[in-house]
Order: sequence, then C-alpha cells, then structure tokens
Amino acid sequence: MKKIHKYRYGELFSGPGGLALGAMHANVKNAEYEHRIVHTWASDYDEDSCCTYRNNICPDKPETVICENIKLLEIGALPKVDIFAYGFPCNDFSIVGEQKGFNGGYGPLYSYGVDVLNKLKPLCFVAENVNGLTSANNGGAFLQIVTDLENASDGYNIVANLYKAEEYGVPQTRHRIIIVGFSKSSGLWFRIPKPTTARNPISTKTSIENPPIEKNAPNNEQTRQSKQVIERLKYIKPGENCWDADLPEHLKLNVKGAKLSQIYKRLDPDKPSYTITGSGGGGTHVYHYFENRALTNRERARLQTFPDDFVFHGTKESVRKQIGMAVPPKLAQIIFESILKTVAGITYESVEPNLNIKKSLFEGW
Repeated sequence: MKKIHKYRYGELFSGPGGLALGAMHANVKNAEYEHRIVHTWASDYDEDSCCTYRNNICPDKPETVICENIKLLEIGALPKVDIFAYGFPCNDFSIVGEQKGFNGGYGPLYSYGVDVLNKLKPLCFVAENVNGLTSANNGGAFLQIVTDLENASDGYNIVANLYKAEEYGVPQTRHRIIIVGFSKSSGLWFRIPKPTTARNPISTKTSIENPPIEKNAPNNEQTRQSKQVIERLKYIKPGENCWDADLPEHLKLNVKGAKLSQIYKRLDPDKPSYTITGSGGGGTHVYHYFENRALTNRERARLQTFPDDFVFHGTKESVRKQIGMAVPPKLAQIIFESILKTVAGITYESVEPNLNIKKSLFEGW
C-alpha cells in the first residue's frame, strides 16, 4: 500500500466549490506515493455559496469556510497551504460587460490573491478568469496581473493558457484563462495538459440524458414559463435564438441596438452547450433543445460537470448564479492532476500554451 502525500489547499472567492471539487478528485500515483489534495480553508462573501461549499467539500469542518468580505479577511492569519487557488471576480473583465478592468469595483480584487502568495508562500497557485481579461484596459490589466503574480513572494514560474472547456470533457463552450505558477525555488514549470475531447466533444443531449436525471433530484425544479414564452419557443428550432427564428409579429422582441445571441436560444442536442451564465433577465436562462422550457438548475449543473449528488443551497436564482459562476469541476480536476503529476515527476501529454506571457511582459499588448 502506497504512502499518501497530501497537499494542503486554500481558496479565495471560492464560490460553491467547482475548483475545489476538481482538486479533491485529483489523484495521481508514482512509484512511492499516492498524491492527493486536501481542503484546508476557503473564503467567499456569499453565504449561500459558502453553505454549498461547506456541505459538499468539507462537511466535517464547516468552520474552515469563512464567509467574509475579502477586504476584512485577515489573510496573514490563514493556515499555510501548499496549493492556493482563486477565481477572482471577473465582472469587470468580461466581454459581455462594460470591460471597466482596473477601473471597476471588481478589477483590483486579484491583488488579494497576490497578498496570499506574499504571506503564505504556497508551492503552487491557480488563478482563473474570463477570456476578456487579455483585452481589458487595452491589455494592460493582464500585463499588470501576470507581472504581480510572477513577482509575488520569492517569485513564481507562471504559465497562462486560454482553455476551451469543451476540449476537456465539459459539454459546454466555456473559454477561460487559467494561470498556474510554481515557486521559482521549486524549479518546476507547469505544462498545459493535452485536450481530451477536441475532436469528439460531449453533446448537450448526452450530458443531460445519459444517465437520465431523477425527477426528485436536488435543484431540479422547473421554472414556470409564461404562455407567451412557451408559444415563442414553439417557433424556435434547436440551435436557434429568437433572432434566427421565423417568429410571428406578436412574439418578436422589440429590442434596439445589440442583440445578444443567447436570448431565447435553444440548445443544439448534438453539440456542447453555449456558455452557462450566472445572471441575466428574460430569455437568458438557457432553453431545452426539444421541450418548451428553460433548463432546470440540475440540468445546468450537468453542463458544468457537477455530479447529481452535489447539492446547491439557496433560492433558485441564487443556485443559478452559483452554477453559472463556477469553474467546471471536470476541467479543474484535469488542471490539478497535471499539477500533482508535475510535483510527482510524472510525465504527461502536453501542448504549448496559447498565451505568450513573456511577450506581454517585455513588449506589452
């Protein structure tokens, strides 16, 4: 029986636990050890997210999940960890929003992760954000962030990559930047794991129907649709939105200016889902490919690769937000297993990163 080498894990902006679930499921073995990641602490400001995290990730240690405004959190008092992760709030970097970047209320929050690196000096860190990060503030935001991460503590060897989740077993076209850094003193460099489903992505229908979701599954209640919405959906074919469909005049939307492609868009059963989001008004709830209704939260969770026994806490809208803001656990698991393989000296198939950090550092964007 192999000895178990455990790596302590801490997380800021933890949300419901998508990153953490992937980390806890990561497990690799070399000649001497079985390498695992163990929860040590997590923090988020949203009570429903913290409740979800406690009950699914660390039910025996609920006190290790700190529900606190990040500005009031005593980072220096947190226990030491070997691996630190944070998906810092992305609202001001998203291509859907106004892209305020550092000028917005959320942009500067990445610096709290830098503070963790400076004070706790973990072996490795994982930072996640939206793909709009590279263009925010004309590229200046990304340049500043990677510079600060590289120079934190005694320095980190950092590698950034734009991951397409559908190429890593996630039935959803969700594209996110993930930065992984190893302390310079370790001499380790992260390598981008080779995509697993680039040529054969998992379809929406397969994800939702195989196996079927039990009717009494948690978070599976349906949204009540108005008669007008039901009637509108009857005219929209799988893969179409309300702008593509041949709608009668009384069902058309009176919208001027930008027309978001996801408005009343049905899923294509034979392709991965479009990006599951955490908020939005009418027409943004993601619509079933055949039935005239929005998806349930359980179906959304399937598309994010959360297992059916992962129970979300809070109101239906709170759960929708938690699911939409989370990192898909399947993608997270692949990242963390690659981290463990790096530490354990296990080779794995890899590809070159598609973001050139050195170019951004020396030339700007």
